[in-house]
Formats: sequence, structure tokens, C-alpha cells
Amino acid sequence: MAINRRDNDLQRVFTRRALLLGTAQLGLFGALAARLYYLQVMESDKYMLLAEENRISMRLLPPRRGRVLDRFGHELASNRRNYRVLIVAEQARNVDATLEALSKLIQVDDSQKARVKREIERRRKFVPVVVAENLSWDDFAKINLHSPDLPGVQLDVGETRDYPYGPMFSHVVGYVGAVSESELGDDPLLELPGFRIGKSGVEKVYDERLRGRAGHSEIEVNAYGRAIRELRRNNGQPGDDIVLTIDADLQRFAVERFGEESGAAAVLDIHTGEILALVSNPGYDPNWFNVGITQAQWRQLNGDKYKPLINKAIQGQYPPGSTFKMLVGLAALEAGAVTPDTRVFCPGHMEFGNNTFHCWKKGGHGTMNLVSALEESCDVYFYEAARRTGVDKIAEMAKRLGLGDLTGVDLTGERKGLIPTRAWKQATLGQPWAQGENLVIGIGQGYVTTTPLQLALMAARLANGGYAVSPRIVREDGALGPATDPRLAAQRWPHVGLKREHLDYALEGMIRVTSPPRGTAQGARITLAQYAMAGKTGSSQVRRISRQERETRVRKNEEKPWEERDHALFVAYAPIQAPRYACAVIVEHGGSGAKMAAPIARDIMLETQRLDPSRKPRSAPGPTTASVAPVKGGG
Repeated sequence: MAINRRDNDLQRVFTRRALLLGTAQLGLFGALAARLYYLQVMESDKYMLLAEENRISMRLLPPRRGRVLDRFGHELASNRRNYRVLIVAEQARNVDATLEALSKLIQVDDSQKARVKREIERRRKFVPVVVAENLSWDDFAKINLHSPDLPGVQLDVGETRDYPYGPMFSHVVGYVGAVSESELGDDPLLELPGFRIGKSGVEKVYDERLRGRAGHSEIEVNAYGRAIRELRRNNGQPGDDIVLTIDADLQRFAVERFGEESGAAAVLDIHTGEILALVSNPGYDPNWFNVGITQAQWRQLNGDKYKPLINKAIQGQYPPGSTFKMLVGLAALEAGAVTPDTRVFCPGHMEFGNNTFHCWKKGGHGTMNLVSALEESCDVYFYEAARRTGVDKIAEMAKRLGLGDLTGVDLTGERKGLIPTRAWKQATLGQPWAQGENLVIGIGQGYVTTTPLQLALMAARLANGGYAVSPRIVREDGALGPATDPRLAAQRWPHVGLKREHLDYALEGMIRVTSPPRGTAQGARITLAQYAMAGKTGSSQVRRISRQERETRVRKNEEKPWEERDHALFVAYAPIQAPRYACAVIVEHGGSGAKMAAPIARDIMLETQRLDPSRKPRSAPGPTTASVAPVKGGG
């Protein structure tokens, strides 16, 4: 009986335990079933996407960069094929070993290896890094043959920037270069291996428009990450083409005309403000920066005394010399300091206080009025005109004609130059303005500095009747061909407030500058009447001339060291009868404006009118460079 009772108790304990165990098992399997249901049914889309992401590799595709074209459609910046090799760190078992193996097939030096490692460190491990690009087809094929033994290596045929004109447009178009760490930002395009962005010129100013929008490619990969096939591709949106106002044929001519001289030139349409040529000589090859500039090339550019990296047309700041005299004359007329008939006697110098201010012509010019003083570039006349007018009124006129401020042209690094005033000197140097400084300003020396583009703009505003045209280098409508009707273009520009009769005297003086018998640039005149040019010579000192040098004339300008010679300048407009184009030329340390700058300006203005890019197609006939007068000396 006791045994049966104990058996019953054991059976009840076993039954409870079995029930508890069964309940636990049921709960466990229920939870497992619920989890499986949740994962396979409720979360199926999520995990299907994750599975697809493991199977499909999404790759960003760089868009084709837009071209830079001249006004007639010539490609100034385009694209060409680029064979390159990349490495993906997370797929390479040993980056060092892979780079060492690559170096046995193509040239991969220690600096390249160090650069690749730095980029791998600062980028995500799955982002490809460029090892070498712009490979020859033979090198590309060699790597392709050995690719199974190069883990993590990818071969790519992409596009790279190409500048077919080399240095000719380097300062205008600019160049592209690799993205620096400080430039990465939020755009994923910038992380793509070998991606280039604009670093200077039009390439930088219009980088986002040229860049376009990225595409993508869906690649099916295996468990090891090796590509099996491409499932689909979206090439993205190519960048916009940028059409410049520049005429490539005219630019080529102007660059070639400068030859070995260092300097700058600008040619404008006086009605529309379109820049037809913008030269800074010498230039540099922008392709060097695109493919990767070497240390030797960088040292060559930085060590060149002619400063090829500087865009002299907008960054070079030079005393304008006698090209400033029309402006001084206009300020004096407006202030009532002189009249067109006011006469000043020039004995070759002017005494003011304890100082003697010399004229460039040692024996003097005799009695001068405004027009004859411009014609013969008499310094003494403009000393007196500036003395009577004062620096502030001269500065105000200079501002109205486009000097001393940014022109607003769409290029990088433009400089303002300097048009001094009494307030400027007090605020900057803590000194009052000296009356003698008015005389120096009167001939474009002293503190005053301008850029060649500003001088061309001044000439354009004088030639178009006093309208405040502004320079532009990109066609607003993106259209190719000639400019719009100048009568319509002129409606957009305000007038600078010059009296027509005052302006006529300044223009008459410029006409006489290129006319016999006394014009300082008569030797550089254009003899064909329908293409005749008016202008103004200028020479600006880069150092003070001592009394002994002036009296003994120990060395002529061309006998001095290059760095000590005067700058040669010339501003012009043409044709005289119906002005359409304006030009400014500076030859660094060229000496005489009449001998050096004026002949270059003459040839450029003649070619401008022959091509006539603002009005007619390329096939239009025109004058040749043989239709010029022989070069003679001048002031």
C-alpha cells in the first residue's frame, strides 16, 4: 500500500515535470516560429534588400564633363580616353604586396605608393583609389593579362580632361585637378577615384555646371566581391558646355604676336563687353596639372622670371603711365581746371616746390593744349592739369571709366589695382596727401596701378561714347557665332556722365597719336583708312631714376637689366570712323610704348578687324598684316 502511494507520488511528479518541459518546449518552438514568421514574412522586404545588396554592387559613375568652347565652337577644353588602374583596399589581401606586384608591370614609384596609402587611409575601404592613369594601351593590356594575380586591382577606361591648345588658353580656361581633402564636401562624386574638379579659370568658376550629375551601375558580384555581370546602367547627366566670347583664331594670333615677350593683352567689343582675346604671356600647359605635375615641372613654373602662373591680364597690376592721360584731361575739363584751349608751355621740366618734374622729351614740347598734349604725350601739360584738378576728382573719373575696381569678369583671382585718394593715403599710410603727388598721378605713376583688362575697358568706354560697358567672357545665351546687334546691347549700359564735347577732345587726341607728323605712335599706324586705329602710348617706370642717371643718361632703357626696364603700354580702339573694338597691350619691361606695345596692338587690332568676330563669319575677307606703316620711335 505504501509502495503504491509512493509510485503514485512519483508519477504525479513526473507528470508535472513532463507538463512543464512540454510547455517550455512548446513556448520555445512557438517563439522560434514567431521569430521565423517575423523574419521571413514581416521583414522579408528588408532582408531581401540586404541579400540583394550583398549580391549587387552599386557603383557611382562620373558624368562626362562639359566642354569649353570658343564663340565659334572650337573646343578649348574637351575629354579623351583615360586608361587607368585602381585598387580597392577591402578586396586586396595585402595592399603593399599588390602595389609591389604592379610595380613590376608598370612604373609605380615610392611617391605613388605613398600617395595611394594616404588616400586609402582617408577614404572608405570599398572606395577604389587610383594607382596610375593615362596609361598606354600596351601597359593597360599587360595589367589586364595579369589581373587574376592582382587581388583588389580594377582596370578602368574612363575619360580625362584634355586641353588641345596647351598654354594658349591656360589663364582663361584654367585647369582641373584632383580633389583635395579640404574640397571633399558632401557630393559623393568627389570621392570617386581620379575625379577632377576645376582649380582655376572658367573650369573653376563654372565647375558645378561643367561637372554634371552622377550616374550609377548595378553590378552582380559573387561571395568574394568579384564582378559577374552588369545588370543595369544609368550614365547620369553630362555637364553643360560653356561657350566663351573668346575667338580662338584671334587668341592664337595675339599669343604668337607676343612671341618671347612677357606681357598681356585684352580685346573687347566696345558695345557688348564681350572679351574676344585675353592673353597672358607666357602661359603654362594645363595638361600638366590634369595628369599630375612633376616636381621638375613645378620648379620650372615657379622659378620662371616671367611668372607664367599669373594671369597678367587680370592679376598684373601696373602703373598705367601715359595711357592715363585721357582720363586726367577729362577730369580737368569736367572740374573746370582747364578748357580745351588752355595752353601750357613745356620747356622739358616743371619746377614745383623744391622738386623738378621732368618731361620725357628733354628739350620740351613748347606750347601745348589738351589735344596736342595727348598727341605728343607731353608730361608737363598733365603735371599742370593734375595740379589744378586734384587727386580726388581724378580718382572719381578713373572709377567711372572702370579703373580701381573689379571688372566682374568670370575668372578667378582678379585684382582691383589702385586708384589713390587723399582719404586712402591717410587711412592706409597715416600721412596727408602731398601736392606734388598730384603731378605724379597726372602721368599715371606714383600709387596708381591698373590691370590690362581695366585699361581695355577704359578705352572701350571712351570709344562707345561713355557707356559703362562691363566685360564678360561667357556667352549668356550659350549661342555660337557673332554678337547681338550693338544698338540693342548698348541699351543695357548706363552712361558714365561725360559731356560729349569733352569726350570728343580726348578721342581727337587719341586719333592724332597714331597720325603724322607728331603722333607718338605714328610709326605703328594702320594705313588702310577703313581699319584705322586711334590709341595712346605709355611707358611706366618700375624704379626711381636718379638725377645722375637722368643727366648723364649712362644707359639706355634696353641696356639695363630686364627687371629695371620700363613697362611698355598701349591702348587703342578701331576703326576710327565707326568704333567697334578696343584693346590694351602691356609688354613687361619692354621700354617704349611706341616701339614695343604699339606695334603689337596694331597687329592685334588689324587681325581683329580682319576676322571681325562680332559681326561676320570666318570666311569674310579683310586686311593683312602687311598693310601697316614701318615702326618708328616715339614717346
